Amino acid sequence: MKNIIDIIEDEIKGAFDALGYDSKFAKVTLSNRPDLCEFQCNGAMPLAKILKTAPINIANSIAQKMSSSKILSQCEAVMPGFLNLKVDSAYLASYVAKMLDDETLGYVKSDNPQKIIIDYGGPNVAKPLHVGHLRSAIIGESIKRICRFDGHEVIGDVHLGDWGLQMGLIITELKERQPDLVYFDDGYQGDYPKEPPFTISELEEIYPTASLKSKEDEEYKKNAMEATALLQAGKRGYRALLKHILDVSVSDLKRNYEKLDVSFDLWKGESDAQPYIPDMVDKMKKDGYAYISDGALVVDVGLDTDKKEIPPCMILKSDGASLYNTTDLATLIWRMKDYSPDRVIYVVDKRQELYFTQVFRCAKKTKIVPENVRLDFLGFGTMNGKDKKPFKTREGGVMRLESLLDETNEEMKKKITQGGKVDEGDIKETTGIIALAALKYGDLSNQASKDYIFDIDRFTSFEGNTGPYILYSIVRIKSILRKYTFGEALGADIMPPQSECEKSLMLKATGFSTAIKGAYEELAPHRICAYVYEVCEAFNHFYHETPILSEKDEKKQKSYIALLKLIKEILVTSIDLLGFSSPEYM
Repeated sequence: MKNIIDIIEDEIKGAFDALGYDSKFAKVTLSNRPDLCEFQCNGAMPLAKILKTAPINIANSIAQKMSSSKILSQCEAVMPGFLNLKVDSAYLASYVAKMLDDETLGYVKSDNPQKIIIDYGGPNVAKPLHVGHLRSAIIGESIKRICRFDGHEVIGDVHLGDWGLQMGLIITELKERQPDLVYFDDGYQGDYPKEPPFTISELEEIYPTASLKSKEDEEYKKNAMEATALLQAGKRGYRALLKHILDVSVSDLKRNYEKLDVSFDLWKGESDAQPYIPDMVDKMKKDGYAYISDGALVVDVGLDTDKKEIPPCMILKSDGASLYNTTDLATLIWRMKDYSPDRVIYVVDKRQELYFTQVFRCAKKTKIVPENVRLDFLGFGTMNGKDKKPFKTREGGVMRLESLLDETNEEMKKKITQGGKVDEGDIKETTGIIALAALKYGDLSNQASKDYIFDIDRFTSFEGNTGPYILYSIVRIKSILRKYTFGEALGADIMPPQSECEKSLMLKATGFSTAIKGAYEELAPHRICAYVYEVCEAFNHFYHETPILSEKDEKKQKSYIALLKLIKEILVTSIDLLGFSSPEYM
């Protein structure tokens, strides 16, 4: 279905064309004065400057031409040359009826579906997820769902940090604790044990212990660096340990991401890119892109048009060791080879923007990525505490993500039980659903690039622009629909609105496609949050002003129910794109 605002604009363009005016000025927008009109066209003002006439004359002629419109009930010219527009109620009712009967609620998917890889999550193995991983997971999951809704093939990759010195540190510490393990026997030729020599709890303790030791003991650090080099050179026992580390860590990571309702199609890591590095480096040298600077191998990525200097992209350090740049470029090689994506989106901390500028330019310059493949950096801001500093535990440490979820659940449970909103038997499941909505909506309602303050009291409130308020509105609609028995063919039952609040709700419904398409084009989940909140506000106003279940006129009541079914589908679809769901009861 065509967006209603585009349909109105086409009508206005027709009037412009018929009068000999340039229709590029016939742009229609939502009204910034909803007390006066629903849509507006301000094109008469800039057009009047070109034609050297009064804008009100142009506006009046267009309004007169539109007087017979079946789509608009009002096209009024007002000084100095605005066109105030209102949709015909009968046409509006027919439009929302078609939305209800449409599988995608009137949304038109992309006519050029692409293959998109989204790189988000980015956890390190052998470490627990902490609050710093929250935004990448939540935003990336939502972007993935939005892109799929638009009709694209989307592959989500967690991109694990599973390479480098951290692996050498773990191996070194394990060797000190259990030197008799077969992994450290250079003469061992048999199969290595299937069961790992550590649990996830032990692994999460081993790494920080090893890290601390390496800072205090030079010999220990030297051993860890040697272990890293041996691992990267392919030492058999160390590779077997790496597999154990990955198996244990990934299993735990999946469990924690599942609590966030976040899932990945690929569980690839930095280690998967390593086999591609030697050939990549050789080709960069052979093709004349890479050269030695101060002992390091680099590729120039600066452009004459840069307002600030962009440093060269370092490929290898002076000692020949690879860096994150090396791994990310090699990762793009296997992504191009295995998946041939049209687009790769990176959801990472906005402070890494310069780094990704270097990587993207290097990838394009060295032809790792074809020119027609789009590389996007979606940088997100920091989640801060009320002190406006990065969010910490009460003791001042970095909070585990699991702990944040538990705290949110507890706060949600307290508010639910105090309000007596949920039966005792349903509290655990319902609390989890609402707490996740509070957490995700609290994050996603902010523009991704901006820092925001994590306020658990506000996020878990049932009032205002919050996740619980959105869910409460949906559950209210579900409750009404459960109490009414209706057939399937409801679209045709929607009547022209009987009140301003009903018309306002219908108009909000028509904005679904615009909101979702805007969120896709801008990679901006906050656009959906803003839309969802407006729909809920319009619904609650309609609910309080309209006797829905007590309506005596059966035809009118059936129309109300059909409209509410559409609103429910819009809201349920929208929050699914944000990454959470609604309970049946609250």
